Amino acid sequence: MKKNNVITFRVCKKTQDMMDEELDWCKREFVPPYAKWQAKDGDTVITLYESGKVVFQGKDADLASSFWIDTERINSGKVDVKGSGSKTKDKLDKSIKVDSKIYYSSSIGSDEVGTGDYFGPIVVTAAYVSKDDIPYLEDIGVKDSKQMMDDKILEVVPLIIKKVSYESMILTNTEYNKKYSKDLNLNKIKAIMHNKVLYKLREKTPNYDYIIVDEFAKDFIYYNYLRDTDNVVRNITFLTKGESKSLAVAAASLISRYIFIKEFDKLSSEIGINLPKGASDKVDEIAYKIAKEKGMDYLKSIAKLNFKNTNKVEDMLKADK
Repeated sequence: MKKNNVITFRVCKKTQDMMDEELDWCKREFVPPYAKWQAKDGDTVITLYESGKVVFQGKDADLASSFWIDTERINSGKVDVKGSGSKTKDKLDKSIKVDSKIYYSSSIGSDEVGTGDYFGPIVVTAAYVSKDDIPYLEDIGVKDSKQMMDDKILEVVPLIIKKVSYESMILTNTEYNKKYSKDLNLNKIKAIMHNKVLYKLREKTPNYDYIIVDEFAKDFIYYNYLRDTDNVVRNITFLTKGESKSLAVAAASLISRYIFIKEFDKLSSEIGINLPKGASDKVDEIAYKIAKEKGMDYLKSIAKLNFKNTNKVEDMLKADK
């Protein structure tokens, strides 16, 4: 029987805001002493304390925490992880293990971009990488989009799309705001989008060894999100840090980021403001400026309403009156 794990680390305000938004759908009514909130995602209980400490407890705590460990490392540049159970700090800090059978296969991989950004769309891409194209993709430096600067992504992706087949889906903020609800949370929206692009690409490229998704939910939770969906793609290999273990996922991640950058820049040009990415205090300032000049209805057409940034902007507007 799999033992319970406890994973603990501190997160900066940016990561706290992202967690607050991403896990809003599964928060509990009960809040322990000194905690901001507590949520239950699958078998894992997640508690964020006022001190900034976050605790993951449960059989899948190591899996549930891995995304947020990476996010905190990106946001603050460091993370001090303390763990017990099957995954200790030393194990969490070890190099990523790559399965050569998967890495050197002909595979379809999918990944998404934009879920942590107040402005800009959500983009999901599925990409097919033949094992014959792996050396070429390695030569041009294909890797996780989180490790590449935007200028490099704009340079590399046109080379990628000459080699690989792909399907992308863009969900605008207007569409997102119409869809989002307590019954249709962000993870469910992502699952539906992944399924659509995977289904389309699979129809075009039937000769593959694996279908790989960068894991954002356990497989049973992912398929539960799709219980009312037609044409569900199954037999998926879910991998944490999938972009580091599969060039198909890495290519999908980069293509998604490329499309996101283009759409984001287009949105900035239309507004006449250099929009910031993410969901930081700087985003609050720009969103407030836009709402004050153009009105809340306009802001709602370019931003994700359910983010806490919206409440902050509304409070700032009320303070002006």
